[in-house]
Amino acid sequence: MVRQSTRPPGDGRLSRALGDPEFGRHFTDHMVLIDYCETGGWRDARVVPFGPLSLNPGSAVLHYGQGVFEGLKVYRHADGHLRAFRAHAHARRFASSAARLAMPELPESLFIESIRQLARADAGWVPHQRGASLYVRPFLIATEAFLGVRPSREATYGVIASPAGPYFADADNGIRLWLSRDYSRAGPGGTGEAKCGGNYAASLPALHQARANGCAQVLFTDASTRTWVEEAGNMNIFFVFADRTLVTPPLSGAILAGVTRDSVLCLARDMGYRAIERPISVEEWRAAAASGELREVFAVGTAAVITPVAGLVGEDLLIETPPPGSRSVASLMRAELSSLHHGDRHDRHEWMSDLGRADS
Repeated sequence: MVRQSTRPPGDGRLSRALGDPEFGRHFTDHMVLIDYCETGGWRDARVVPFGPLSLNPGSAVLHYGQGVFEGLKVYRHADGHLRAFRAHAHARRFASSAARLAMPELPESLFIESIRQLARADAGWVPHQRGASLYVRPFLIATEAFLGVRPSREATYGVIASPAGPYFADADNGIRLWLSRDYSRAGPGGTGEAKCGGNYAASLPALHQARANGCAQVLFTDASTRTWVEEAGNMNIFFVFADRTLVTPPLSGAILAGVTRDSVLCLARDMGYRAIERPISVEEWRAAAASGELREVFAVGTAAVITPVAGLVGEDLLIETPPPGSRSVASLMRAELSSLHHGDRHDRHEWMSDLGRADS
């Protein structure tokens, strides 16, 4: 991968970003770009200064929404190396999302190398403090200029990055979710399992309702019956029962296959919990909370990591969840993931990808 031009860290910008790494607000000095055309495949991989993209107004992404993205995190370890959490899993999901939108699939090796190149070019932007990371955002957009409904024959892959602290302020005490009765995130046969912008744009009116009702995020239920729990905004959701069972809704094609979701299922089983995927309804949530059988609810995602859910709010509905304690499953999972992220524990599942020394 060619570094066409580089520049030193942005001094004042860098110190401000690392001093207050508000999620997604500050961008590093460089980005990766790779072009694609149907006849020539992937070409011209390069690291360039971060800046605006030049797009033809007729580009397919602007008219037909052909675009996908990913989100993963890079951590600085005590040995001086930078490591990405589950980069290969993100690469596979990125390819799957691209296929769902009839876009070219980026080879896994090229995905990993693009992350490595950007992380090393902007190593100074990777935070040192515990709980902070470099959030990396790969994306793929259709760039062929035409006005006709068919897959684009041209695309651009890019990677940008941003120092990131906690996604939710004061999330230790839990967030409240708003039960959306008016909107659905995705339906059967739709794009719910793909990480594409349209899914998130369609969720924004519901998020507006949530915030108007004092909630941080939305709980989406199935589009057909409005009965079954699906996702908590941009996060997967877990329920912890008194018998040491963890339950999360199954992947139905309408739910994003979260990498953190998969990690929690794996770690829970390592810790001796019964971790299962099965449908769970809002009514079961209400009844189990009332009986005391339900001990915890928490949401998971790359950005939010592990976030306790304090309650579910809706029109004529309030379900309170017991406050998380220091020995809650959410706390244990967050501590376990943090230890892996920062290199304090043996990486028995080989989830951390070594990107090289920060100073090399």
